[in-house]
Amino acid sequence: MTDKKADDTEIDYKSLEEMVASTDSGARQPDGGVGKLLIWTAFGWSIFQLWIASPLPYMFASIIPVPNNTDTRSIHLAFAMFLAFLAYPALKKSPRNRVPIQDWVLALISVCVTMYLSVFAASLAERPGLPTTTDLVISAIGLVLVLEAARRALGPPLMVIAGIFLCYVFFGHLAPDVIAWKGASIGKAMSHMWLTQEGVFGVALGVSTTMVFLFVLFGSLLERAGAGNYFIWVAFSLLGHMRGGPAKAAVVSSAMTGLVSGSSIANVVTTGTFTIPLMKRVGFSAEKAGAVEVASSTNGQLTPPVMGAAAFLMIEFVGISYIEVIKHAFLPAIISYIALVYIVHLEASKSGLEGLPRPYKRVWYMSLIVFLTTILGIVILSGATYYLFGWMKDAFGDATIYAACVVLVVTYLVLLVYSTHFPELGRSDTIDELPRPAPIVKAGLYYLLPVAVLVWCLTVERLSPGLSAFYAALFMIFILLTHKPLKALIRKDIDFSDAVLEGIVDFREGMVAGARNMIGIGVATACAGIILGTVTLTGIGFVMSEFVEFISAGNLMVMLIFTAIICLILGMGLPTTANYIVVSALMAPVIVTVGAANGLIVPLIAVHMFVFYFGILADDTPPVGLAAYAAAAISGGDPIRTGIQGFGYDIRTAILPFLFIFNTELLMIGISGPFHLIMVILSALAAMLLFAAATQGWFLTRNKLWETAVMLLIAFTLFRPGFWMDMIYPPLQTLPATDIYTVVEQLPENAQVRVRVVGETLEGDAVDKVVMLPVGAAGPGEQRLNEAAGMELRDEDGRLYIDSMTFGGPAEKQKLDFDYEIASVQVPSDRPAKQWMFIPAIFLLVLIIMTQTRRRRSARESSTLATST
Repeated sequence: MTDKKADDTEIDYKSLEEMVASTDSGARQPDGGVGKLLIWTAFGWSIFQLWIASPLPYMFASIIPVPNNTDTRSIHLAFAMFLAFLAYPALKKSPRNRVPIQDWVLALISVCVTMYLSVFAASLAERPGLPTTTDLVISAIGLVLVLEAARRALGPPLMVIAGIFLCYVFFGHLAPDVIAWKGASIGKAMSHMWLTQEGVFGVALGVSTTMVFLFVLFGSLLERAGAGNYFIWVAFSLLGHMRGGPAKAAVVSSAMTGLVSGSSIANVVTTGTFTIPLMKRVGFSAEKAGAVEVASSTNGQLTPPVMGAAAFLMIEFVGISYIEVIKHAFLPAIISYIALVYIVHLEASKSGLEGLPRPYKRVWYMSLIVFLTTILGIVILSGATYYLFGWMKDAFGDATIYAACVVLVVTYLVLLVYSTHFPELGRSDTIDELPRPAPIVKAGLYYLLPVAVLVWCLTVERLSPGLSAFYAALFMIFILLTHKPLKALIRKDIDFSDAVLEGIVDFREGMVAGARNMIGIGVATACAGIILGTVTLTGIGFVMSEFVEFISAGNLMVMLIFTAIICLILGMGLPTTANYIVVSALMAPVIVTVGAANGLIVPLIAVHMFVFYFGILADDTPPVGLAAYAAAAISGGDPIRTGIQGFGYDIRTAILPFLFIFNTELLMIGISGPFHLIMVILSALAAMLLFAAATQGWFLTRNKLWETAVMLLIAFTLFRPGFWMDMIYPPLQTLPATDIYTVVEQLPENAQVRVRVVGETLEGDAVDKVVMLPVGAAGPGEQRLNEAAGMELRDEDGRLYIDSMTFGGPAEKQKLDFDYEIASVQVPSDRPAKQWMFIPAIFLLVLIIMTQTRRRRSARESSTLATST
């Protein structure tokens, strides 16, 4: 019986490996010379990406020309497509252990057509917009091969969607009138899509080339070194003794793995093979154990700094810095994960589950001492690092980088020697009892150094994301090559030469894994470029704006729900990155425009985060959620029920995007000071925990219906207190249009002014709407309105009319026109702080706590009496 079970488990693990390979790195594993070619091609791709990210090209510019954007994007896509055709079979019945001749042909042709832009860049620059027949043939072949590579690596959905957009380019005149356009010629379309940086070789592929690859490679190197295994051990040792401890460990370890992983399926398999059996051991059902892992792993993509590659795309699409993206994403990700830990606790409480027994006893004051020591140690280490490097800059000047490297290497060696005093961590799926936390934590502290380097370069040195990831990856390679040989020298438990060889193998495998994990992303960003190229060529974005605004009747909430549904549907077949590119390109500007028409300032980053969140949720949405299938393969549960249960846990994540659209403080926008920040964090965390308790039907004990309703009301109030304050005090005050210059002059930098505009279109339709216009830097009101909003006004008998507008400026984008009248200006009212609404919410919460405490005490007394009887 035991042998059969072990065999079944082995079969399940094999199918899991095939699932991850088919979705992330390629299902084909040929033997012999072809297999070696795949390995060394992937290795060469990683070397190329490290080269272009480093300062080396500029140091050797006199010997080797510095590659420009065209060169790097062409080579990047050439590697991705070459590996896509060799690593991904064309059909399910295609051979897995060899590469058919037709795939060799397609792989070589794909290299030729992608490198065409780089090799003939000078000739193409001499004839912009006038492609030759050869240019058109190359472009057509390239587009077809990109679509086929996307089908192989990502499945049919992205290929089909990109194909539909491509058909719209040529046959738009045959589309329904509401979305029709004149259509493009073959020359115009091919030139736009392939020969310029507006289509396939556009922003998305550029982000993949300069930033995403380095972060994926860094994650692969970190994982190969054993950091992922270390994170699992640490989470389990710290949380395994708690109620439902293994499930809480699953959440935390998935969050830590998500710091560097961009794949929810790989996250499920990495952590789930260990955590799911342990969850079942303490009493979780197969479906609930799988669902906890699914919810944890999909949410890993919400966690900065990588965020499934979307963080880097947001830099380009939104036009803000990488640090700003991380700042906006941090709070929602943290409270979402804390809420998931709480949901696990509630599930365990409902079922009366306990954690795993500790092999030792710890009194409460020892736990407090350990906690305070850890916090104090982090504070001291952070302060020492900050001031040490600050002092080094003053002392060493331009040589600071070399001094910092010495300090970093010495720290690494000290931590490595220290780690040898503790047993080596085995595979996480071999844990059979709760380990002591201290030895586990100390055994791998040096794994945190590359992450510290990454964060330091990003946040303190303010280097570019690509260069920061390069330095972190370089240090990670140093660790990968040295940590096993150095341990072998110190411990003398294995032969030094074997350890050196193992380090070299780990380095090679980490580099290869990073490249193979990038195949799908590289192809996806290229294919998504077809969609972005269609948007810029045809203007369908404006058409979609009018169409969506029409079907939603201008209601922002209806439009948000509509957008969320589109994200979920597209996300069932598209990877998160491609889903984000498609929906953000079409829907983000629409939501901002309609929000302004409703008198609501919706920052562009909030809309992009909204789209991104729902794209991630699609990974566990039945019936397609692949993460749920991977978890079910481990747990032995039903994949559909696992997906449904996982989506139930993720309702807390689904509610967040709606909330930060209306309360942008959750994205840390508009925070006025430390006290305000603490208030926002505490209220958001309390609201999320109460929402989780309400949706799970359990708080201190099982909820009654009215208690659930009241908890949802409290959660909504804590999340969006301004909703109730608006009912008591009007949020806006209307001023005469003639006050517009005074109002604009008093606004802070980069603020927006809300104005009501009336007029008539050329077709004779009446216009009466509210728009938000930027006012830019401080200065006189009229100047700020002219320069930032792109609009000049004229005064006729005390009435203001639009006299002229800047072409393509904010005013024109808001669909204003000449001779529209500025009817009024709307400014925020002087009213009490919205946080006063927290007081009645707290009173209601205290009432529920008292009621449930009394009911729980009565239940315990009854149970004790029944037992004694």
